[in-house]
Amino acid sequence: MNFSKKKAFYFVLLMGFVSLFSDITYEGARSLVGPYLGLLGASAVIVSSVAGFGELLGYTLRFITGRLVDKTRKYWLFATLGYGMNLFVIPTLALTKHWYTAAVLIVMERIGKALRKPAKDTITSFAGSHLGYGTTFAIEEFLDQVGATIGPLVMSITISQNMKIGTVDSYRKAFSFLVFPAIITIGILIIARTLVPEPEKMERTGTKNGSVKFDRAFYLYLIAISLIAFGFADFALIGFHAQKHNLLPPALIPVAYMVAMIVDAFAALFFGGLFDKFGILILALSTFIAAFYSIFAFGLTKESIFIGAVLWGVGMGANESIMKASVAKLVSSEIRGAAYGFFNAIFGIAWFIGSAVLGITYSVNIKYTIIISVLTQLFAGAIFIYLHLLKKHRD
Repeated sequence: MNFSKKKAFYFVLLMGFVSLFSDITYEGARSLVGPYLGLLGASAVIVSSVAGFGELLGYTLRFITGRLVDKTRKYWLFATLGYGMNLFVIPTLALTKHWYTAAVLIVMERIGKALRKPAKDTITSFAGSHLGYGTTFAIEEFLDQVGATIGPLVMSITISQNMKIGTVDSYRKAFSFLVFPAIITIGILIIARTLVPEPEKMERTGTKNGSVKFDRAFYLYLIAISLIAFGFADFALIGFHAQKHNLLPPALIPVAYMVAMIVDAFAALFFGGLFDKFGILILALSTFIAAFYSIFAFGLTKESIFIGAVLWGVGMGANESIMKASVAKLVSSEIRGAAYGFFNAIFGIAWFIGSAVLGITYSVNIKYTIIISVLTQLFAGAIFIYLHLLKKHRD
């Protein structure tokens, strides 16, 4: 397949629209699951643990699916199965009456993402060999976060218009609306698969930017992203905090998340372009900027919540774009599916443990939550600087 830079760009845009409509579905739901679980009777520890456990499965299973992707080369099969599960699970939240039923569905959605994520990242990285990995993942993340912005906005409007039917019922009505973007996601994915049935042929012949095995630099990189994941609270806990202290009305909690997603989108574009020029040093910069999000996100004023959401969005923009671009730089295309699976598995384990710890410390003393979060981010940034110096020394 003769794939030009222009064709690669259009394909990345198409896959970006897959992410856009998928995130309208998922992020719309995610902006509400914390308060929704609380209304169904869940405690702070349960909310944080459910979110963390979902991430644990969603990330650790990627280690297996990533290896299967490399072995079978069935990129579209895994992507379609994962997005298909998303179509089923999210709207079903509208039918739940107990927090544990909703928790199962939340975890199932993460399993669906485990099926699709290594395949989709690998497909995107093939196109990245033409455009630049940072730019490619930044474009995808930008469109992804456009969807992540629209989703919470739609949820906020839906809840506001349906508050008269009861708080819990208004949440259920909002979840039921998400069946429409889920169907559109599957439709666009089918179009992309039809246009590019063998995505591995997009990879530029002879391109081997990274190692064909997991080396010391890759493992140091995993340690750094583990520290970030450990101290990066799920927004469900932030939303729970805002609701518990009556800092934001229910309709404004999705708006705070929407602000984070807007920042996420533009931060991805900004840092993604810089990554192609300066490499992993840019990841250190974004990590240091986001390191202090928890000081504001777990504050006790409406203004602090929104400032925290902005810094949280900067961190997410880096996590979802240049972190993935770094993996493509560190390893060869032959083992990229396994690399993304391994990367995501380690990230997920750290996020699960961190979510549980942050939930527990929140219940004991919120200051401990903030201290843990800040220190882990700062240590991660220091490791990224070391990796930059290590690469500079090797060159």
